[in-house]
Amino acid sequence: MATVGQWIEGARPRTLAAAVAPVLVGSGAAVYAGGFVWWKASLALTVALALQVGVNFANDYSDGVRGTDSDRVGPLRLVGAGVVSPTAVKAAAFVCFGVAAACGLVLAATSAWWLVAVGAAAIVAAWFYTGGSRPYGYRGMGEVSVFVFFGLVAVIGTTYVQTGTVPVASVWSAIAIGSLACAILVANNLRDIPTDEAAGKRTLAVVLGDRRTRDLFAALLAVAFGLAVVLALTRTGWALLAFAAAPLAWRGTSVVGRGETGAALIGVLQLAGLTELVFAIGLTAGLVIAA
Repeated sequence: MATVGQWIEGARPRTLAAAVAPVLVGSGAAVYAGGFVWWKASLALTVALALQVGVNFANDYSDGVRGTDSDRVGPLRLVGAGVVSPTAVKAAAFVCFGVAAACGLVLAATSAWWLVAVGAAAIVAAWFYTGGSRPYGYRGMGEVSVFVFFGLVAVIGTTYVQTGTVPVASVWSAIAIGSLACAILVANNLRDIPTDEAAGKRTLAVVLGDRRTRDLFAALLAVAFGLAVVLALTRTGWALLAFAAAPLAWRGTSVVGRGETGAALIGVLQLAGLTELVFAIGLTAGLVIAA
């Protein structure tokens, strides 16, 4: 029997910034547009968190039964380590997807029914990232899905369900947050290049190789901070509060740039998550102040 602590570790709490950040920024854009609705923001946050934990458990299950996690460097994987049965982890994933679906239905019913299709696509994408016979996460497409669903959809969707509009500030913010969410996945996959190659898992990092993956990590961070400047120049100078995350971004980029490998990159994953969260808090504060 796994302990509560092992279940929590299996949920990968360090990745939850990728769920919280887009809802924060999307809600900040809603405040900026004059249409913040607290209970819809709360439901959107629940959807994002449930999807993130759900995809983490789904990934744990699918990689575990394939044997991809049998020899890895990173944090505990429940199935790969043999501490929880695959059936239990799969069930946990679908419970999370069910919570996300229920909250999403409420948002769709009070906003626009076409959002049901968006939510369904998010759940399908979450499962088939590493699930099914042809998982797209094994074909170098994971970053695309993260950018779309934890960037564009999460930020713009959070703003839309509250305001019924898609402000330009929300779009620019969504691209920035999506870039930072991708950076988290790139950091994770950079660390796992040797074991993923051995298991036949062709992530984007495996396809690009070590050096270009490190360049991609730095480029994604640069895009995010560049868009904060764009927002400052075109909407409000308070958007520059997002630069509170710059020291964290620099620390992560420095470790990656030094060519560190294996366990030395575990901390980069945490730094990337903190970078996205602090960036989101700063940008949200800027949008709220400017409202």
